[in-house]
Amino acid sequence: MGCRALFIGGIKSGKSKNAEEYTLNLSKLTKPIYCATNEFFDDEMKDRVQKHKLQRADKFETIEEPLHLSQAIKEQDSVVLIECVGMWINNMLYHGFNEEKMIKQIELISSLDVQTVWVINDVSCSVISDNELVRKFVDINGRISQLLASKCEEVYNTTAGISVKIK
Repeated sequence: MGCRALFIGGIKSGKSKNAEEYTLNLSKLTKPIYCATNEFFDDEMKDRVQKHKLQRADKFETIEEPLHLSQAIKEQDSVVLIECVGMWINNMLYHGFNEEKMIKQIELISSLDVQTVWVINDVSCSVISDNELVRKFVDINGRISQLLASKCEEVYNTTAGISVKIK
């Protein structure tokens, strides 16, 4: 089974909402798992998370795991929505993990007998930052996006709330 679909788009593009609907349609018989990767760094982030919780209501079983995704989902028997890979990359960098460790987790998850739906921000359409950490994040996010796209059966690009299948 492995990677089923990837939803990629800019911030507030509608990718999360569309990925949630896709996941719900995919898992008709069991309640899907929502693997939330966010860590709470400030009040604004808490507010964003609260809005996402209201959006998905009680349609999902939620697991909060900011770092060890493969551990959190390895024994799930329902479809798993991983939201958001960009935040996970941020967390991994913040906690001192390198890109190799991130790739290993993606590879491991891809090999599991669990259908996964992924959400990631597209941060490739901006200027090159003068901040080294931002450049590192953007580069890793781009490479992880490519890896996920290569592993997933379907890829959707989302703009203005519309997801267009590109693979």
